[in-house]
Amino acid sequence: MANRRSHPRQFILRLAGAVLGLGLLTGCSAAEPPPAQKPVNPSIDAASPTAATSPTAATSTSALPASIPTRLRIPAINVDSGLMALGLHADGTMEVPPDGRSVGWYTEAPTPGERGPAVLAAHVDWKHEKGAFYDLRELKAGDDVTVERKDGIRATFRVSRVAQYPKDKFPTDDVYGDVEGSQLRLITCGGDFNPDAKSYRDNIVVYADLVKTA
Repeated sequence: MANRRSHPRQFILRLAGAVLGLGLLTGCSAAEPPPAQKPVNPSIDAASPTAATSPTAATSTSALPASIPTRLRIPAINVDSGLMALGLHADGTMEVPPDGRSVGWYTEAPTPGERGPAVLAAHVDWKHEKGAFYDLRELKAGDDVTVERKDGIRATFRVSRVAQYPKDKFPTDDVYGDVEGSQLRLITCGGDFNPDAKSYRDNIVVYADLVKTA
């Protein structure tokens, strides 16, 4: 993992290719037309490549060593899920969870609590059922997200903002770029559903900073 942190630009390019290769960008596929989506929360920053704000500022909480994340808890939207590893397919695209309720962590990114942006992803819906991140858009600045790690440490992140981006204008550097502190990105799909592509047109991204460890 030292090599990844030493070459953040390589990590960004590798991740961009992984998640954008087929326009899937994690947690976005849908085998059948999904249930009707709720309107986007007005508190969400409906960002565009020109209007997107910069990544969140680093916190004073010290970064942790690498450790596999095992569980995700988001009380504000009733998420309590184990975490599975998401690697890369042979074609270089990123794996996505195999069902609607699973949440995955991208193994080529920092683990939650390490310096840099850790990446967690889940489906917004799956075969007419709500996915694990169906309510991700409802999160607000100040909400807490806790990741339990294999080393026994619970890393608590605080949401700083929520943004929505068209998939074809996704700000890779803002989302995955190197940062000084320990940050978290939660990613799923949103916006209108494209029945031809069987995918949503946008992505919802939650930005959060490490604020406490226990």
